[in-house]
Amino acid sequence: MEVQERILDTAFGLFRQYGTRSITMDDIANKMGISKKTLYAHFADKDDLVVNAISRELKMMEENCATNRDRSSDAIQELFLVMKTLEQLFRNMNPVVMLDLQKFHAKAYQVFQEYRNNYLHNTVRENLERGIKEGIYRADINVDIMTLFRVSSAMLCFQPEAFPISGWDLSQVQRELLEHFLYGVASMKGYKLIEKYKQLSQTK
Repeated sequence: MEVQERILDTAFGLFRQYGTRSITMDDIANKMGISKKTLYAHFADKDDLVVNAISRELKMMEENCATNRDRSSDAIQELFLVMKTLEQLFRNMNPVVMLDLQKFHAKAYQVFQEYRNNYLHNTVRENLERGIKEGIYRADINVDIMTLFRVSSAMLCFQPEAFPISGWDLSQVQRELLEHFLYGVASMKGYKLIEKYKQLSQTK
């Protein structure tokens, strides 16, 4: 299992940086200093490897989100902790990754769609409901609409025809979009919290 985990780590790192289409099984084997035979002992083919690498990363994201929720004092702090997680994930990520999944790895793309439409959607909704109860999000927002808006805006950076970001770091783009969302849903009490958490994050 240790070898399999190392393969998934290496593969996802390469896929994240270069996209899945341009990375071959030879590239992964060479990067790890192992034979292709070892790769195929753990994964049936490249598509199987892509599915497992994406599934593993999404599972880790779910675990991080649960940890952030448990560690946070309020809904806004929860999203600032999410920002840190996203910055690590998206730093130096090539936006072509999602297009590659859609065009060449249907099963992996379906796994991502299910994550987006179920887990991510529910997590955003729960955060909005939490913030309203805490009085730091506006009580008059339409939770259904803002949930869809947040999920859709998080995906914008992977749609070059709608949002060309050539030359931008995806982690910076995600931070700007998330801050914009927060300011839009925050109450006056919440606005003060956003400013507080921004200052704290800048001093660390």
